[in-house]
Amino acid sequence: MDVTAGLVRPVEVEARGQYRLWLRFSDGVEGEVDVSDFAGQGVFAAWQETAFFDSVRIDETRAVCWGDAIDLCPDALYLRLTGMAPETLPDLHV
Repeated sequence: MDVTAGLVRPVEVEARGQYRLWLRFSDGVEGEVDVSDFAGQGVFAAWQETAFFDSVRIDETRAVCWGDAIDLCPDALYLRLTGMAPETLPDLHV
């Protein structure tokens, strides 16, 4: 059973320069998100290698990830992209 069925989830991701990600979500929302505030901190130090940052993908749980050790919450990325506050969302279902 797909536990993500019906949820707004990323369907495409592409690394852009300066620690930016282009994302498209299942509800059609798309655009760039700046994640530079994470760069260089803890596990995110790996992003300093451009090839590693460029290896971003969407995993089977629909998280945006790099390798097996780094992932970002799709809900948090959606909120960053749209500028919405968590309390303004009834839920993240399509």
